[in-house]
Amino acid sequence: MSGLTVPADFSGHMLDLDEDDDLEVFSKNPSLADGGPMPNSPSSMVNQYRLEEEEEEEEEEQPEANARDLFISVDNPESHVTAVETFIMYRVATKTTRSEFDSSEYEVLRRYQDFLWLRSKLEENHPTLIVHPLPEKFVMKSMVERFNNDFIETRRRALQRFLNKVSLHPVLSHSHHLEVFLTAQDLLPYKKQGPGFLSRLGETVRAVANSVRGLKTRPEEFSLMQEYVEDFSIKISSVDKVTHRIIKEQREYLDELKQYNPTYAQWAELEEELAEPLSGVAGCVERCSKETDAQVHHLSDVLVPALHEYVLCTESLKAVMRRRDNIQAEYEAKNEALGSQRVDPQTLQDEVDRLADRVELANNALKGDWSRWQNGMRADLRSAFLSTAEKNVEYYEQCLAVWESFLLSQRVEPSEQRDGEDAS
Repeated sequence: MSGLTVPADFSGHMLDLDEDDDLEVFSKNPSLADGGPMPNSPSSMVNQYRLEEEEEEEEEEQPEANARDLFISVDNPESHVTAVETFIMYRVATKTTRSEFDSSEYEVLRRYQDFLWLRSKLEENHPTLIVHPLPEKFVMKSMVERFNNDFIETRRRALQRFLNKVSLHPVLSHSHHLEVFLTAQDLLPYKKQGPGFLSRLGETVRAVANSVRGLKTRPEEFSLMQEYVEDFSIKISSVDKVTHRIIKEQREYLDELKQYNPTYAQWAELEEELAEPLSGVAGCVERCSKETDAQVHHLSDVLVPALHEYVLCTESLKAVMRRRDNIQAEYEAKNEALGSQRVDPQTLQDEVDRLADRVELANNALKGDWSRWQNGMRADLRSAFLSTAEKNVEYYEQCLAVWESFLLSQRVEPSEQRDGEDAS
């Protein structure tokens, strides 16, 4: 595996929002020249693939769909303004058949910091399970503006994804804190029940001490996981950065096209003999501009969120690995102290046994979740890549058809050419 480090920090290009801010984010038809729709050819590769893929998805997803008993939606984002802050509230609606819920339907209002509370509680109670990331509170200055509708919708979809991942998890979906998040009208009393400052400080001190002490014998399977995560982090971050650059260049290209079209249209008004082909070129450029705009939106709405979601996932994975290592390091330290017999052996033996059980539980939890996370990651990225590939094929075929229709309209038949020569 590569020993490279994670790509450089982007903090100079980021906008730091307050924690409470919720703005976090095939047939070629000549009629295309007239703006007509393009029907997909039944025999095209894209359509054949789509039909096969839909059949596969139906076969794969049907068992899971039948087994689901918890459905959550995040919608209706609304801006709330107070004397000291402005934030977004989301409606979280739940439908369930689970016996632990008092009702089958719930509807609550939640803000971004409530999602943060839920995620922190899930990590606190399940330190070696992989909790899906939330969209971060840092946003690219060049990508969004505060309270931009498109960005708020992107954020809403990310929050929806987070709850979907949690609701499908075999352990996290049964968390008491998830139930509270979905059902309690007021979360404030539950937020006050968290560990006190001194307790959190003690955990932090122990974690730092364990990380400094280091591990003596990390199991090979977890070392391989660590290497995989480091390598995956580098690659997914690089693809994410390049994708943003491509979108930026495509937008610049689109701006040029929009300036290109009126130039040809104005030129056609000055050249009587070239008016028809110049107008045709202007029409082709206009249609290609629309197709380019649709392609850029598709990249921004489908590929970028999927990539960035897993950029954030790598940080979650690294945190899980650190927590697992800290649990093992604490066990090794106590076991070493037991061997030196510097304290009461029986008391220390009980603590060592307890830590041994904790290490085993932590390892088993991570091993089970690791396989599940990999399967989900591969399915998510595969879906995004295939959707992008299909959109690219559609985009280039649409533009090709536009220009081919123009060439057909400008083709001079031999009989017409001879008639022109005789007239001259």
